[in-house]
Amino acid sequence: MFDTPLQRRSFLLGALATAATPVLAACGGASSAATEPTGPPRRGGRLRVGVTGGGASDTLDPHIPATNPDIARVRNLYEPLVYRDHDYKLEMLLAESLTSSEDAMTWTATLREGVRFCDGRPVTPADVRATFRRIMDPDDPKSGAASLTMLDEVVPTGDRTVEFRLSEPCSVFDDYLAQYSLGIVPEDFSLDRPVGTGPFRVQSFSPGLQSVFVRNEHYWRPGRPYLDELVLINFGEDDARINALLSSQVDAIDQVPMALVEVLRSDDRLRILSSETGTWLPFTMRVDRPPFDDVRVRQALRLVVDREQMVNQVLSGQGRVGNDLYAPFDPAYASHLPQRRQDLAKARSLLREAGHPQLEVELVTAPIQAGAVEAAQVFQQQAKAAGITVHLRRLDTTTFFGENYLSWDFAQSFWYTRNYLPQVASGALPDAPYNETHWDDAEFQDLVDRARRTLDEAERTELLHEAQRIEYERGGNIIWGFVNQVDAHQVYVAGLVPDRTGLPLSGYSFGDVWLG
Repeated sequence: MFDTPLQRRSFLLGALATAATPVLAACGGASSAATEPTGPPRRGGRLRVGVTGGGASDTLDPHIPATNPDIARVRNLYEPLVYRDHDYKLEMLLAESLTSSEDAMTWTATLREGVRFCDGRPVTPADVRATFRRIMDPDDPKSGAASLTMLDEVVPTGDRTVEFRLSEPCSVFDDYLAQYSLGIVPEDFSLDRPVGTGPFRVQSFSPGLQSVFVRNEHYWRPGRPYLDELVLINFGEDDARINALLSSQVDAIDQVPMALVEVLRSDDRLRILSSETGTWLPFTMRVDRPPFDDVRVRQALRLVVDREQMVNQVLSGQGRVGNDLYAPFDPAYASHLPQRRQDLAKARSLLREAGHPQLEVELVTAPIQAGAVEAAQVFQQQAKAAGITVHLRRLDTTTFFGENYLSWDFAQSFWYTRNYLPQVASGALPDAPYNETHWDDAEFQDLVDRARRTLDEAERTELLHEAQRIEYERGGNIIWGFVNQVDAHQVYVAGLVPDRTGLPLSGYSFGDVWLG
């Protein structure tokens, strides 16, 4: 049986010492007299961060991050040309500019002057070309390749300039490039020697356990990073991660269970960091497998969900209601579509029409993100009211994302904030790397292709609205809400700010963090 919030709270307050893990045993904690830092950032010190998930498949590969620990490593070792800042606005990173030709067939990036890899070598246009060749390798395409199908060639054109030549117009190519999985690496990159331009470089790496990084002395941002050392520690269970924070064995954690936010907030040694995001925790239905291959079943399951109850009960109010659509920060988000609400009578009627008056399904769940397992439990109870029996199959995170990931008939997932077209490229096309619902809709694909090529913003928005309508009516995701990212840290940790990307702890931007 799963812990209830009350049981979990009692456990945390009564048995703090029991969850320390061997990897933490030698770490010293801060004194209870620690105070909130004031004044300018200070240099030095070691930051220990408890990160959710990970396992034996952990990687330092910049181009295939999958779990939270992978993403945290990638964000601190490597950097793309452009990225989304804390307000979810495009900012130049390794590129000082990125401009498009009038027909959006050629995009020119000008590299920042003086940027070096952590081994001291300068970043060149040839490195940019080699990076994208690695990502687009037809024999081993990386996770970002699916969104770059229009990329024909990358051509160095000067000491600091490189052209991205496309096979078709792409009006939002800059958005496609603004992904953490597109970090620039040197021509001779090897995982045996992971070299990047991020604020830190690797000192040691133990898959499934922890990663230790030290300051990149060649980092291009003046004065950063402030820390001498960064330690990322994997935690598979909420209780162990929370207890490590409460006993000062780590300095910060991601993914605070929503039911414990107020418990941690009441501790004057700690601070809660809450960010409104576009992160979503969908239930995923394989549209090519019975019973979910019948659109009436998919519609019925969407009508089962009481979205307000989900936000209040699962997220303790730390989020907002969804409408089976993603990318809420995209200017083209289809906010005009009617808000879907629970309708048990209609759900039962649809199931009878589909020949499933007493539907019985298995839902695969795992603690892949704060609130995921709790959402499965609440959904199970909501479905019961419509005569649907949901059997929960709880796995650990490593198994969930193992060899059977993308094969589950009915499961869950999590996605951080993205705009619509990059999200579609990642998870809603037949050749997308994470097409969890096996969505393959010709009309939808045609609209997406046309939108990507359309330069006129109003016309593109109209196409995207129609694509979203199709997903809203017959897609395979149940998107019940958008989740606030809630993290916690010791009072002496400074530099963490709200971040709309959905990535925890200021987007894992530890180059901006310092210790008081």
